Amino acid sequence: GKTTMFNKLTGSSQRVGNWPGVTVDKKVGKIKDTDGADLVDLPGIYSLSPYSPEEIVSRNYLIEERPDAILNIVDATNLERNLYLTLQLIDTGIPTVIALNMMDAVEKLGDTIDTKKMSAALGCPVIPVSALKGIGIDEMVAEVIETAKSRKTIAPVNLGKDLEDLIATTEDALRGKVPDESLRFHAIKLIENDEVVAKNLGDVRDNVSQEIEKVEAKHGIKIRQQRALGGAVCLCLEHVVDS
Repeated sequence: GKTTMFNKLTGSSQRVGNWPGVTVDKKVGKIKDTDGADLVDLPGIYSLSPYSPEEIVSRNYLIEERPDAILNIVDATNLERNLYLTLQLIDTGIPTVIALNMMDAVEKLGDTIDTKKMSAALGCPVIPVSALKGIGIDEMVAEVIETAKSRKTIAPVNLGKDLEDLIATTEDALRGKVPDESLRFHAIKLIENDEVVAKNLGDVRDNVSQEIEKVEAKHGIKIRQQRALGGAVCLCLEHVVDS
């Protein structure tokens, strides 16, 4: 529903080109009935680990350009897959609004989603919408504009004491090497041994490798790339979905 939503919000004001260096569409438009707010349509992805050109474009834009706010279009019929990316977006420190799309399909299946509990769990606004039917769009736009103006940051989802202590240790080691506003994002990516971050900050990972190994040994896990820390999705889903 992302493209449907973009078209509905921007109408005929779209500008289409390519992101520098890649043959990936770059679409920008003015949100209708606002004071000229720009909406950038980033490529559809499921994580911020940069393997495909689409993931590289989206990640670089968020981390380097740091927009005023993120409008995260989430498929309400497939929460677990989508909320993994949501947690990563929150970790960037950029104010985020979640548009819980296809809520009409959820209701048709006889399911319900408690958006208030979901919002409380994630720490950011969650707006039920249907891009196809135009339901909830005005409320969503108002929330995005307000969030962008207020620049209200989101407290990250707590991943549990051991992981949070590890992240804090890594943040301390990274301080001064990356921007403060994306400190947590870089710390988590370094712990996950993200290729791009590790390439530039491998010496820091070496310094915290013993701490990483302690957590791995205690919990019987091997932290590989993004998935090991993505298990916190269950925290977001607990008591939120009633089906």
